Amino acid sequence: MALLLHFICRGLRTVGLVLFYYCFSIGITFYNKWLMKDFHFPLFMTLVHLMMIFILSAITRVFMHCWTGKARVLFTWRDYMIKVAPTALATALDIGLSNWSFLFITISLYTMTKSSAVLFILFFSLIFKLEEPKPCLIVVVLLIAGGLFMFTFESTQFNLEGFLLVLLASFLGGIRWTLTQILMQKAELGLQNPVDTMYHLQPLMFLGLFPLFFFNEGLSLSTSEKLFRVSDMSHLLHTIVLLSLGGALAFGLGFSEFLLVSKTSGLTLSIAGIFKEICTLLLASHLMGDEMSTLNWLGFAVCLSGISLHVSLKSLGSKGKSAHRLQVPKESNKDLELPLLREERDEANEEDDDDDEQEREILHR
Repeated sequence: MALLLHFICRGLRTVGLVLFYYCFSIGITFYNKWLMKDFHFPLFMTLVHLMMIFILSAITRVFMHCWTGKARVLFTWRDYMIKVAPTALATALDIGLSNWSFLFITISLYTMTKSSAVLFILFFSLIFKLEEPKPCLIVVVLLIAGGLFMFTFESTQFNLEGFLLVLLASFLGGIRWTLTQILMQKAELGLQNPVDTMYHLQPLMFLGLFPLFFFNEGLSLSTSEKLFRVSDMSHLLHTIVLLSLGGALAFGLGFSEFLLVSKTSGLTLSIAGIFKEICTLLLASHLMGDEMSTLNWLGFAVCLSGISLHVSLKSLGSKGKSAHRLQVPKESNKDLELPLLREERDEANEEDDDDDEQEREILHR
């Protein structure tokens, strides 16, 4: 009876964490699309979000330091510019171009095209030897690429400019997540905790995205009645609050992902991400009026089957290596590998790992 109660509590906790993640992930997608209807400055919005994430990350680091008594990691300028800058630049462009695309495309097309990021993650993980080449990966690539083609074929709401922006963002996302994995897996850098990672990435992300903002939106924003030429201070305050809300959602998304992975596994996050895309498309068709034909839905199903196959292969691969892992001493803080590239942890080891517990003390109390 006690064992059954334990499993029920564990299941309820997992469901709660997944729903918590969905609130931020789906919420920020619809927030971005909704805000872009009246506020046509996506790059400026992204810069505000980056500032908000940096501020919230800094505050969280202070609380974590006070709670655990453990000093947070800080970089020298040389290490910061050499080791962190490439990841920050790829991340900034990925997020900036993704937000920019909302000016042109629907949520459904954005969601579907963004799913192609798995292809680029696989591509760059093979280049950086984070993934072993296997024949079954060809099937994964064909399913995802074929599904994307079916989804966009003769779509009534297709926009080439927005589609290319998201596709480029997905390409940069492949670089982003590959470099992020490398960055977070280097134990000597001490960036296994995503709060520390977000804190160090935001300043360079801001500087990397600012030139693109300046040349594309600088002049129009400076003459816009939304901010600098506002006639009513209440409108200005309303705009600032809305932009700050997006920053809070972006920070909450990163934190909820970390919470879900640390309490369950990367496989849980990957599977939750698949169902999240289904929920996003259903909500987009009902709430936003996105039009999807039978062929579009079929393409979406084919693409999801490719992603599901990849997740399943990773799960089977991790189970095959679990016995070996039990005999090899664990390296510290490897619980935060990327969901799509990470091998599932053995739960017994995860609960007994002291180093992991030190990084997650702030979450367990």
